[in-house]
Amino acid sequence: MKDSPGEPTDLRAQRKREQRRLFWIVAAFLVVVGTITIALVYGPQAAALGLGCLLAGAGILGLLWLILLLIERLAK
Repeated sequence: MKDSPGEPTDLRAQRKREQRRLFWIVAAFLVVVGTITIALVYGPQAAALGLGCLLAGAGILGLLWLILLLIERLAK
């Protein structure tokens, strides 16, 4: 989505989109790569338990991200 040269750029909206995209990339990387690594090293049973733990960790990251988002909105 490229803006034409005459239109102003909404940098705040771009930053919010980029932060949201990066959050999902980090959470997916944590869960997918972590689970695959655990499966390769310890086996599928450990990977199932690790998946649950990694999903909980991703949930905590999401909770922290929402808290920071709430603080940002309250500061406005």
